[in-house]
Amino acid sequence: MKTPVTAVDQRFSDPGSVAVGWDETRRALETAELFWITTVRADGRPHVTPLVAVWLDDAIHFCTGSTEQKAVNLTANPHVILTTGCNGWQGGLDVVVEGDAVLVTDDGELRRLAEAWTTKWDGRWQYEVHDGHFGHEAGERVRVYAMAPRKVLAFTKGAFSHTTHSF
Repeated sequence: MKTPVTAVDQRFSDPGSVAVGWDETRRALETAELFWITTVRADGRPHVTPLVAVWLDDAIHFCTGSTEQKAVNLTANPHVILTTGCNGWQGGLDVVVEGDAVLVTDDGELRRLAEAWTTKWDGRWQYEVHDGHFGHEAGERVRVYAMAPRKVLAFTKGAFSHTTHSF
């Protein structure tokens, strides 16, 4: 992955704040247990829902059933935002990732991703790979998407700073 251009936006930061480094921001993405995904409906309204995702190969990967609203939205519009962080005001780091979702169908890549899901959540998320999809015990075929970031925003709280990582 190319190293992002990182800058603190002093307009929205405490005086003297410094940018959150890309390594710290990336670690937040790697260790997050929950993300919120925002997709765009056909009529332009946003759709937001929580999901689990994994950071692998410089991209966030997530999955969804083919009939779920986010999958329907992504078929028409690949623009997506994933957010993670905490709801506290006095501390923590919130991260917002902007990019386009790309369907992953290569079985080799999907097997690596299935292993990443299994490892990250101590085996609670188990997927098998079948013909370009994930499958799980209910028998449903699940679409998998990769989203390489175009822009990542990192917000520290307590000592407030607003950092932009541009790719």
